[in-house]
Amino acid sequence: MPGRLRDRVALVTGAGARRGIGRAIALGMAREGARVAAADIDLALAEEAAESIRAAGGQSIAIQADVAVAADVLGMVERTVAALGRVDILVNNAGIAPIKPFLELDEGTWDRTFAVNAKGVYLCAQAVARQMIRQGTGGRIINLSSISEEISGGGLTHYSATKAAVRNLTRGMASELGKHGITVNAIGPGTIETDILNYLPQSEQDRLRGQNLSKTPVGRLGRPEDIVGAAIFLSSEEASYVSGITLFVDGGQLCGAT
Repeated sequence: MPGRLRDRVALVTGAGARRGIGRAIALGMAREGARVAAADIDLALAEEAAESIRAAGGQSIAIQADVAVAADVLGMVERTVAALGRVDILVNNAGIAPIKPFLELDEGTWDRTFAVNAKGVYLCAQAVARQMIRQGTGGRIINLSSISEEISGGGLTHYSATKAAVRNLTRGMASELGKHGITVNAIGPGTIETDILNYLPQSEQDRLRGQNLSKTPVGRLGRPEDIVGAAIFLSSEEASYVSGITLFVDGGQLCGAT
């Protein structure tokens, strides 16, 4: 499959959700020629993503991993290298966003949100960066952040704190890993129509969507596919001099944010 990512191997975490950013990125990178390791905590969903890539003529494997568990992360990287030969691109997409007002926020929710959204980025990036250094050909690390690294509220104070952590992890890693030919960037989506809010009653989902739509200048909420172009650009040679940034893909939501 020809494309800008031909002969590259991409590892995408959180790639399983059927209507998710990770799956859209995995499929998009495969269309650009990458061989893709689709990782997810739910193996059946990861297999679905990998099969979709294979059905379109690409090469992909599925891996079960909890990004908050160091042994799972090391196994994920080892399996990717064993099956696909190397890792050139890491997309740290796995994340959770449980909505809880600050005064109702429990320690377990706080700890799990940080474990997945912040610790998971650190564990995956460190393991993959070490592999990239062994390969000696550099690489690309892309962390999924959010406009919530800049703004907060609406029961997402804890989530916003994790994304602020991702922003500074991105900058710190970019500073330290550049000498190895590794660029590190983040993508900050606005409100994207995924299944992440499915645990809420439909009325609450509708309320939140309407609230976010009113704050989006382009007049619609985002789709997972809207994030794919940014991920491919940051993975490509065209972005070889781009490192340490958050590229916001938000339909203009941050323009009027206070």
